[in-house]
Amino acid sequence: MFRRIEPPKDHVTIVIDGSEIEVDATASVAAALLGAGMTTLRRSVVNDQPRAPYCLMGVCFECLVTIDGVQNRQACMVPVRNGMTVALQRGARTTEGSDR
Repeated sequence: MFRRIEPPKDHVTIVIDGSEIEVDATASVAAALLGAGMTTLRRSVVNDQPRAPYCLMGVCFECLVTIDGVQNRQACMVPVRNGMTVALQRGARTTEGSDR
């Protein structure tokens, strides 16, 4: 669905939900995930509906993922780096030490 017009010059390897993929070193996390064929980055808090990157400029907050253990990162605003781990989010974020 999404592909680059020109081949990337450099690649990095990132881990998405336990699977390694090679992506363009100049891409944002959202662009890398879209390029890898992933269109659902999280599930909504209210009714578990799939959510995908929408604006790709940090306004809509539809592309929230967990990056290197930090929840609710905007995938469109974070550049990829070699060895980065990304986890897709489902529902509300968790809080350490919370009884909920």
